[in-house]
Amino acid sequence: MKTIKIVTLFSVLSITGISAQQIDTSLVGDYFAARANYSSNELMVRAAFALLNTPYVAHTLEGNAEETLVVNLRELDCMTFVENCVALSTAAQEPQPDYERFVRQLQKIRYRDGVISGYTSRLHYTTDWIFNNACMGIIEDITAALGGKPFPVRVGFMSAHPESYSSLQHNPVDTEKMAVIENAINQRNTYSYIPKNEIRKRQSQIKSGDIVGFTTGIPGLDISHVGIAYWHNGQLSFIHASTKANKVVINPEPLVDYCKAIKTNTGIVVLRVK
Repeated sequence: MKTIKIVTLFSVLSITGISAQQIDTSLVGDYFAARANYSSNELMVRAAFALLNTPYVAHTLEGNAEETLVVNLRELDCMTFVENCVALSTAAQEPQPDYERFVRQLQKIRYRDGVISGYTSRLHYTTDWIFNNACMGIIEDITAALGGKPFPVRVGFMSAHPESYSSLQHNPVDTEKMAVIENAINQRNTYSYIPKNEIRKRQSQIKSGDIVGFTTGIPGLDISHVGIAYWHNGQLSFIHASTKANKVVINPEPLVDYCKAIKTNTGIVVLRVK
């Protein structure tokens, strides 16, 4: 990968007296203005660096009376960080990228088939997100090609714990819809993962800019965290919205060591933006 000179666009937040949307628009505009003839992976790394130091804030997509597209580049969790990077990098490959193109891409990535139709149309489970975005040709799941093994997905946490989700706790209809979606996810049997004890021998095939999902052994869940792979000082690490650092950072330890330290982690999936 060619050397990439990156300026953290998040510094725009030091400007006072401008609206949240103006900040988002400025971030997107600056990213597109700096684009060049980069590959998809290089554009992903540039997007990740553009969002470095952005505060970690959970549940920014929740709490709306009606499901609507939330655009917020000022506060990110691990999944919204990755979604925004994918939206930026794919929109940047259009002949004339602009803020509206970015917003359309974000909706396409976040919702099943790109259509907003209530809370359950959002791709809540990461394996469902992978499946839908692969079907639309936005990403490619390269885990199996890297030597991954079958990943038996058995999701069900959301319908089993509706009290944990503000949009489900008093909504049995949507809770039942989530149960149907979960069953569909579990029926696919199309997923692969690289077990944590095999990551080191497979990691040379992972490129900076690939999306990495961390699989979990927690019952009812599939993937507990996501980030963007990044080779740094000869070590494979990743960039992510970190709850520990409370912001978007380059993880200080190698990816292999990060996985080893988390008892519930079982391995990783690897995705590449087309």
